[in-house]
Amino acid sequence: MTHLDYPHLFTPLDLGFLTLPNRVLMGSMHTGLEDDPADAPRLAAYFAERARGGVGLMVTGGYAPHPQGVLTENGSMLTSPDQLPAHRIVTDAVHAAGGRIALQILHAGRYSTQPDLVAPSAIRAPINRFAPRPLAEHEVEEHIDAFATCAALAREAGYDGVEIMGSEGYLINEFLAPRTNHRTDDWGGTPANRRRFAVEVVRRTRAVVGPDFLIIYRISLADLVEGGQTWDEVVSVAEEVAAAGANLLNTGIGWHESRVPTIATSVPRAAFTSFTARLRPRAPVPVITSNRINMPQVAEEVLARGDADMVSMARPLLADPEWIRKAASGRTDEISTCIACNQACLDHVFGEATASCLVNPRAGRETDPVMQLATTPARRRKRVAVVGAGPAGLAAAVTAAGRGHHVDLFEAEQVIGGQFDLARRIPGKEEFAETIRYYTRRIERTGVALHLGRRVTAAELVAGGYDEIVLATGVTPRLPDIPGIDHPSVVGYPQVLRGEVPVGARVAVIGAGGVGVDVSAFLTHATSPTLDVPAWRREWGVADPEAAPGALATAAPEPPARTVILLQRTGGRIGSRLGRTTGWIHRAALAAKGVRLVRGVRYEKIDDEGLHLSFQHGRGGPGHTDHQLLAVDTIVVCAGQEPVRDLLEQLRAAGLPVHLAGGADVAAELDAKRAIDQGTRIAAAL
Repeated sequence: MTHLDYPHLFTPLDLGFLTLPNRVLMGSMHTGLEDDPADAPRLAAYFAERARGGVGLMVTGGYAPHPQGVLTENGSMLTSPDQLPAHRIVTDAVHAAGGRIALQILHAGRYSTQPDLVAPSAIRAPINRFAPRPLAEHEVEEHIDAFATCAALAREAGYDGVEIMGSEGYLINEFLAPRTNHRTDDWGGTPANRRRFAVEVVRRTRAVVGPDFLIIYRISLADLVEGGQTWDEVVSVAEEVAAAGANLLNTGIGWHESRVPTIATSVPRAAFTSFTARLRPRAPVPVITSNRINMPQVAEEVLARGDADMVSMARPLLADPEWIRKAASGRTDEISTCIACNQACLDHVFGEATASCLVNPRAGRETDPVMQLATTPARRRKRVAVVGAGPAGLAAAVTAAGRGHHVDLFEAEQVIGGQFDLARRIPGKEEFAETIRYYTRRIERTGVALHLGRRVTAAELVAGGYDEIVLATGVTPRLPDIPGIDHPSVVGYPQVLRGEVPVGARVAVIGAGGVGVDVSAFLTHATSPTLDVPAWRREWGVADPEAAPGALATAAPEPPARTVILLQRTGGRIGSRLGRTTGWIHRAALAAKGVRLVRGVRYEKIDDEGLHLSFQHGRGGPGHTDHQLLAVDTIVVCAGQEPVRDLLEQLRAAGLPVHLAGGADVAAELDAKRAIDQGTRIAAAL
C-alpha cells in the first residue's frame, strides 16, 4: 500500500521477525471497554474496523499486570489464564481483518484511584485523593515479575506484542523521576538505580516471551514536571531498555499532573516531534513519535525530516478508522480529522464512561444497531429536508444522503458550520475548521443538495413534498434582563467573533460558561495566533529537553491585547462545565493573559458609566450588599442560548414528521458531541 504523496508514511518497517506495512502506530487509548470481559465483542469490533482501515500496528488500552496497579477500582488487568478467552475474541478479530495488535501493560502506580495503591515512595499525586504505600524491596521484585507474567499471558492470548508503559507519570516513570522516587535502596538514589526497575521489567519480559515477540517501550522524553528526568537520564533509559530487549521506543510526553497541555486542540500539531528527533540518533532501535499528529501531510513531514521512524496516533483513528486507506488512495480531503477536543474520548475515560468521538459517534459503538444502520442503505428512499447546517444538521444530512435518501440542506448563512464556524475563530480551536472541510467534502460525495443563504419557510417545506424534516436550526443568544441591555456598548458574541463590531480596550464578558471562556480567550489576542511551536512553548514554559530537567521552563506568555473581566452569576468555579481534561487548560490560559474572574455577581444596570454590579453578603456581613462599577468600553453578552424553533408548530400542524436536532432540541449548553450524535441517529432511523 503506497501513495506518491506520502512515500515515507507508506514505507514498510522491517523489524526482523515482523514487517509492518506502514509507519503508523495506532497508539494506546483506554476506551472503557477493556474493563469488563463482557464487552470483548464490542472491543473486537472497534479494533477490527481500524485494522481493515489499514493501520500497521495497534496498541490496546492499558491492562494492569497486578491488582494494585489498576487505573480504577474495577479497572482492566491481565493477571490470570482465566482472562484469556475475552482477549482471544479481540486478537482473533484483528488478525481476521489483516491487522496486528499489541497489549499495553500499564501499572498506574500512584495514579491508581483505588485505595490500595503503591508507588516507589509515599508521595501522593496532586490529582489523586489517595496516597500510595511505598513498595518494600520484595514487592518491587514481585511487581517486576508481574509485568513479565502479563506479557507471557498476552502472547498466549494471541497478541503480536506488548507495549510497556514507562511514561506519563505511571509506576515505571515514578521510579525514574527524582520527583517521585526518594528511595535510598538499590531501586533509588542514583540515576542508574532509578532506571533499574524499567530495565529489569524489559529484561524479564524478553526472557519469558522469547525473541520473536514485539516489545515496545513507552519512554518519557519530557516529564514536564518539577523533579523530572534530565535528558542524559532519558537517553540512558533508551539505551538500556533497548539493550534489555525492547524492539521499539514509543514517545511519551508529560505527566497527568503537568501544568503544560500536551494533547489538547490548543497544542500545535507535531509540537513534540523535535524531542524524538533528538533521541533518534542515540537510540539503538526505531523510535516512534507522538502527540498531535492528525493528518497525513503532518505525519509525512515528520518522517521526511527524520524526526522518527514511525508516528503514533490514537484519537485520529477514533475520528476516522479509514484514515490510512484514504491517505493511501489520495482521498486526504475525505478524512474526518481529530480536532483534539477530548470531549467524547478522554473526558469519557476519566469519567469512567466508554470512549467515543465527537466527530465520529460510531467510534466505540460499532456494534450499536442504530450506528450500524447509519452506514446501511435505507430500505426506501425518502425525500428529506434538513434545516440548518450546523453540526447536527450536517451530521443528519450526510448520514441520510449516504444511506440513499434525497436530501435538501437549507442554511440561512452563506457558509456551513453553525457554531463550529464561530469556534474555529477561537485561539487554539483552529482545528474546528477541519470538521467544516470534512462536511463540505461529504456533502459533495453524498449528493446533498446544499442551499446556502436560504432561510426556508414552513410553507416552502410543506409544498416541497418531503417525507421527513429535520430541524437543526440551532440557537440564538439569550439576552439577559438587565436595565440598559440595549446600550450601544453591549454586543453579542457572534458579532464579536465574526469581527462585525468594534471592541474597546476594556471589556466585560457576561457569562462564564464555555462560550464566555472562549470569547475571553479570543479578546486577549490582537489577531488570531498561528499555532507556532516555539511561541507556544514560550507561552507554556516548555524548554529544550537538554536545557532543563523535565524540559520545564518558566512560562512567558505574550501580553494580552485587552483588559478582560469575565463575570459569573453563581459563586462556583469559573467554567465548571468545561471538559474534564481541558477545563484546566482554559482557566490557566485566561490566568496567563490576566483575565479577571469575578463570581457571585448581580447585574444591576448598564449606562454610559459602564456595568453596575452588586454582591450579596459582602464585607459588611450578612444582609449587606456591595456595589461596584466596571468602567468598561464594551460589554459582550455570553449568557446562554435559546433554541430556534419558529418552524416547528407550523410543520406539525401540517402533519409532517419533524425531528429536532442539536441546539434546536436542547440549547441549555452548546454541545457539539450531542448534536452530531443526535443528527447521526435521526438519519439512521429514517
